[in-house]
Amino acid sequence: MARQVAGSSTSHRGTPEHTHPDDVPVQTALAALADPVRLSLVRELAGSAEWSRSCGSFDVPVGKAALSHHFAVLRAAGLVEQRDEGPRRVNRLRRAEFDARFPGLLDLVLREVSHNSRR
Repeated sequence: MARQVAGSSTSHRGTPEHTHPDDVPVQTALAALADPVRLSLVRELAGSAEWSRSCGSFDVPVGKAALSHHFAVLRAAGLVEQRDEGPRRVNRLRRAEFDARFPGLLDLVLREVSHNSRR
């Protein structure tokens, strides 16, 4: 069940719905992390301060609609939380909550990305 996070929205879009990691099956988490674009988003968020990255600040090879879809998948997997700050939608990686649900999974995935990028 999606738990809504309160936030003030001044734009035409609705407040994003978030799924708490406790409500996520492992298959959903793995599927979210299997996509290269979503993995790139998670990796960039892992190296950024919370709430410092707007959706448009990521260097990914997809358009706005596809990026929106990727963030929706990450929210549904309990990996990302978003909130609106004026016209910007900002993001944070739900590292602590996700690690509590799936201990070591993010460390493994992020380490694997780092390891593969050195090849």
